[in-house]
Amino acid sequence: MRKHQFIFILLALSLVGLLGFSYINKRSQVTACKPSEFIAAKGKQYLYPKKIVFQPWRGPHHVYGVFSVSKEYQTDNLMQVTLLDNTTECGTIDPIDNSYSGGAYAQPGHYLVKGYLNTRIALWLIVQGKGNQLEQPNNWTLGYIKKK
Repeated sequence: MRKHQFIFILLALSLVGLLGFSYINKRSQVTACKPSEFIAAKGKQYLYPKKIVFQPWRGPHHVYGVFSVSKEYQTDNLMQVTLLDNTTECGTIDPIDNSYSGGAYAQPGHYLVKGYLNTRIALWLIVQGKGNQLEQPNNWTLGYIKKK
Protein backbone atom coordinates (compact mmCIF):
# COMPACT_ATOMS: atom_id res chain seq x y z
CA MET A 1 0.00 0.00 0.00
CA ARG A 2 2.75 2.49 0.92
CA LYS A 3 4.62 1.59 -2.24
CA HIS A 4 1.58 2.63 -4.34
CA GLN A 5 1.30 5.94 -2.45
CA PHE A 6 4.97 6.67 -3.02
CA ILE A 7 4.66 5.93 -6.75
CA PHE A 8 1.52 8.10 -6.98
CA ILE A 9 3.24 11.02 -5.23
CA LEU A 10 6.30 10.61 -7.44
CA LEU A 11 4.15 10.62 -10.60
CA ALA A 12 2.17 13.65 -9.39
CA LEU A 13 5.37 15.62 -8.66
CA SER A 14 6.75 14.68 -12.08
CA LEU A 15 3.58 15.90 -13.76
CA VAL A 16 3.63 19.18 -11.83
CA GLY A 17 7.31 19.61 -12.72
CA LEU A 18 6.69 19.02 -16.42
CA LEU A 19 3.73 21.39 -16.51
CA GLY A 20 5.70 24.03 -14.60
CA PHE A 21 8.64 23.76 -17.01
CA SER A 22 6.26 23.97 -19.97
CA TYR A 23 4.72 27.17 -18.57
CA ILE A 24 8.08 28.80 -17.87
CA ASN A 25 9.42 27.80 -21.27
CA LYS A 26 6.46 29.45 -23.10
CA ARG A 27 6.66 32.83 -21.33
CA SER A 28 7.61 35.89 -23.33
CA GLN A 29 11.22 36.54 -24.15
CA VAL A 30 13.11 39.30 -22.38
CA THR A 31 13.71 42.12 -24.84
CA ALA A 32 17.37 42.90 -25.41
CA CYS A 33 18.54 46.42 -26.24
CA LYS A 34 19.64 45.70 -29.81
CA PRO A 35 21.31 48.64 -31.59
CA SER A 36 19.50 47.65 -34.82
CA GLU A 37 16.15 48.51 -33.18
CA PHE A 38 17.14 52.15 -32.67
CA ILE A 39 17.28 54.91 -35.24
CA ALA A 40 20.84 56.16 -35.73
CA ALA A 41 20.44 59.69 -37.04
CA LYS A 42 21.55 63.24 -36.41
CA GLY A 43 18.88 65.36 -34.85
CA LYS A 44 17.31 62.47 -32.98
CA GLN A 45 15.17 63.61 -30.08
CA TYR A 46 13.57 61.85 -27.13
CA LEU A 47 10.12 61.76 -25.57
CA TYR A 48 9.06 61.02 -22.02
CA PRO A 49 5.80 59.19 -21.39
CA LYS A 50 2.57 61.05 -20.68
CA LYS A 51 1.56 58.25 -18.32
CA ILE A 52 3.23 55.29 -16.64
CA VAL A 53 1.29 52.22 -15.55
CA PHE A 54 3.27 50.29 -12.95
CA GLN A 55 1.31 47.27 -11.69
CA PRO A 56 3.56 44.20 -12.17
CA TRP A 57 1.59 42.24 -9.55
CA ARG A 58 -1.29 42.12 -12.09
CA GLY A 59 0.82 40.00 -14.43
CA PRO A 60 2.18 40.50 -17.94
CA HIS A 61 1.57 43.75 -19.83
CA HIS A 62 0.98 45.92 -16.76
CA VAL A 63 4.27 47.83 -16.74
CA TYR A 64 4.31 50.37 -19.56
CA GLY A 65 4.59 54.01 -20.54
CA VAL A 66 2.21 55.80 -22.89
CA PHE A 67 3.96 58.15 -25.31
CA SER A 68 2.33 60.79 -27.53
CA VAL A 69 4.16 61.18 -30.86
CA SER A 70 3.56 63.76 -33.58
CA LYS A 71 2.32 62.15 -36.82
CA GLU A 72 5.21 63.71 -38.71
CA TYR A 73 7.75 61.67 -36.73
CA GLN A 74 8.78 58.02 -36.62
CA THR A 75 10.00 56.32 -33.46
CA ASP A 76 12.54 53.74 -32.43
CA ASN A 77 11.22 50.18 -32.35
CA LEU A 78 12.15 49.95 -28.66
CA MET A 79 11.91 52.33 -25.72
CA GLN A 80 14.50 52.53 -22.95
CA VAL A 81 14.29 52.71 -19.19
CA THR A 82 17.52 54.06 -17.70
CA LEU A 83 17.91 54.10 -13.92
CA LEU A 84 20.19 56.18 -11.70
CA ASP A 85 22.92 53.54 -11.62
CA ASN A 86 22.95 53.56 -15.48
CA THR A 87 21.09 50.24 -15.65
CA THR A 88 19.31 50.27 -19.01
CA GLU A 89 16.44 48.00 -19.94
CA CYS A 90 14.48 48.02 -23.19
CA GLY A 91 10.88 47.33 -24.00
CA THR A 92 8.72 46.87 -27.06
CA ILE A 93 6.58 49.56 -28.68
CA ASP A 94 2.97 49.01 -29.77
CA PRO A 95 0.62 51.59 -31.29
CA ILE A 96 -2.65 52.04 -29.40
CA ASP A 97 -6.00 53.70 -29.98
CA ASN A 98 -5.88 57.49 -29.72
CA SER A 99 -8.80 57.44 -27.31
CA TYR A 100 -6.89 55.36 -24.76
CA SER A 101 -9.03 54.95 -21.64
CA GLY A 102 -6.12 54.92 -19.19
CA GLY A 103 -5.94 58.68 -18.83
CA ALA A 104 -3.65 59.65 -21.73
CA TYR A 105 -5.12 61.07 -24.91
CA ALA A 106 -3.57 61.97 -28.23
CA GLN A 107 -3.62 65.66 -29.12
CA PRO A 108 -4.65 66.58 -32.67
CA GLY A 109 -1.84 65.59 -35.05
CA HIS A 110 -0.41 63.02 -32.63
CA TYR A 111 -0.71 59.28 -32.08
CA LEU A 112 -0.15 57.15 -28.97
CA VAL A 113 2.19 54.22 -28.45
CA LYS A 114 2.76 51.99 -25.43
CA GLY A 115 6.29 51.09 -24.42
CA TYR A 116 6.12 47.81 -22.49
CA LEU A 117 8.75 46.79 -19.95
CA ASN A 118 8.92 43.06 -19.31
CA THR A 119 7.15 42.26 -16.02
CA ARG A 120 9.92 39.90 -14.88
CA ILE A 121 12.46 42.70 -15.28
CA ALA A 122 10.22 45.11 -13.35
CA LEU A 123 9.84 42.61 -10.51
CA TRP A 124 13.59 42.00 -10.43
CA LEU A 125 14.22 45.76 -10.20
CA ILE A 126 11.69 46.04 -7.36
CA VAL A 127 13.54 43.29 -5.46
CA GLN A 128 16.72 45.35 -5.90
CA GLY A 129 14.98 48.41 -4.39
CA LYS A 130 14.67 50.29 -7.71
CA GLY A 131 10.89 50.15 -8.07
CA ASN A 132 10.38 53.83 -7.31
CA GLN A 133 12.75 54.73 -10.16
CA LEU A 134 10.51 52.83 -12.60
CA GLU A 135 7.65 55.17 -11.74
CA GLN A 136 9.61 58.29 -12.76
CA PRO A 137 8.76 59.48 -16.32
CA ASN A 138 12.23 60.99 -16.83
CA ASN A 139 13.72 57.47 -16.66
CA TRP A 140 11.63 56.30 -19.67
CA THR A 141 12.60 57.52 -23.14
CA LEU A 142 11.49 56.94 -26.72
CA GLY A 143 13.66 58.18 -29.57
CA TYR A 144 12.16 59.78 -32.66
CA ILE A 145 13.09 61.57 -35.88
CA LYS A 146 11.22 63.41 -38.63
CA LYS A 147 9.70 61.08 -41.26
CA LYS A 148 11.34 61.18 -44.66
